[in-house]
Amino acid sequence: MGSEALVYPIANTAHVIGAILVVGGIGLLDLRLLGYGKGIAPAALSRAVTPLFLIGFGLMVVTGILMFVADAEALSGSGLFWSKMALIGVAGLNALTFRSLFAQLPDDIPDTAKGLAAVSLITWLGVVVTGRLIAYF
Repeated sequence: MGSEALVYPIANTAHVIGAILVVGGIGLLDLRLLGYGKGIAPAALSRAVTPLFLIGFGLMVVTGILMFVADAEALSGSGLFWSKMALIGVAGLNALTFRSLFAQLPDDIPDTAKGLAAVSLITWLGVVVTGRLIAYF
């Protein structure tokens, strides 16, 4: 097996690691905003998990481009692929909305922040699920 044969499996593995960092990082914050882990200050948790999210998202972008290039024709025709891209767009808009409304995270979480956290958690989980399903359909 030549080294070029390892590129796709390595990219795929790194993509999954990126997803773990994204959902793990933002998921912890979303769960805190939804009322779990009340002993942890939301602002402190955000400072701790944001770098994990950013590293994971960057890893997913780079590896996602590599995997797309390797199978662009099939992915371009995949409804699941485009669903995943749409969910990433929704997650991005949700994050921008959250950051514009809540530059500082209060200890007493407003209902709007809770709603945006729920959308974030559901959307990122949807990104992971649709991404995994692409391999099977």
